Amino acid sequence: MKKRDKIYIAGHSGLVGSAIKRRLEAEGYENIITRSHVELDLTRQADVEAFFSWEKPDYVFLAAAKVGGIGANSRNPAEFFYQNMAIAINVIDASWKNGVKKLLNLGSSCIYPKLAPQPLKEEYLLTGPLEPTNEGYAMAKIAAIKMCTHYNNEYGTNYISLMPTNLYGHGDNYDLFTSHVLPAMIRKIHEAKVAGQAVVLWGDGSPYREFLHVDDLAVAAVMLMERYDYKDIGELINIGSGKELTIKQLAVLIADVENFRGEILWDTSKPNGTPRKLLDSSHLFALGWRPTIGLREGLERSYREFLAITAENQ
Repeated sequence: MKKRDKIYIAGHSGLVGSAIKRRLEAEGYENIITRSHVELDLTRQADVEAFFSWEKPDYVFLAAAKVGGIGANSRNPAEFFYQNMAIAINVIDASWKNGVKKLLNLGSSCIYPKLAPQPLKEEYLLTGPLEPTNEGYAMAKIAAIKMCTHYNNEYGTNYISLMPTNLYGHGDNYDLFTSHVLPAMIRKIHEAKVAGQAVVLWGDGSPYREFLHVDDLAVAAVMLMERYDYKDIGELINIGSGKELTIKQLAVLIADVENFRGEILWDTSKPNGTPRKLLDSSHLFALGWRPTIGLREGLERSYREFLAITAENQ
């Protein structure tokens, strides 16, 4: 990419999209295109095609998605399936029709089978059943990967797919009904601390999870867009920290960051989700990328941001 190339970030206000936008701006890219959901509903094919026909972007970061934690995915699988499918179909097809030079599709580690061998390698895609609680979301993300693959093979496009582990960081969602485990835990533990009560968390705390700060992901996403093509990466490439811990260990770490000294209780009537989700990121590591923000440092940043948001809303 050249500094004046026209770059469209689909989902620029979300956790991932906003991080990519910050990274592009920091590297001196000057022609970044964005649209809010009010301005452009990516699930509406005619509107997406009109936008691409008018703007003619050179590069596209497809970071737009309907996302949520295990509760939201379990309650609304059809909604997660439809909206994410529609976004992917519309943006990828419009990119091809309007001559986009390169597209980077953001996926999720939930694309892998629930009981796949660990760590999760890219070739494990579609080798077993998915985790039922987020199957709708995962199927839409798998379809987006395969759409990029088939467009590359049939039309000669250069679309790549990046599969992140659990992300967190600046711009995270702390809503208890729609957030992922880490931001939800930050809020729950904080509110228990303020109330002087025990905190109750979902499941039994036994699943293992890997976490990556979204600013580290943004560095990789821009690097891949600048330097690597589909023929270099293949169908998809993983991105993770390479380190994992149990949900129970995460709770203890967050409690320490927040100086919470109350009791941590576990509601075992709630689902645990996939037992373990550690990505094999060796392909990306071999390209020279490494995460730079450790989990404790990232949690401290996130907690400071959460406190600032809470203060603004009071």
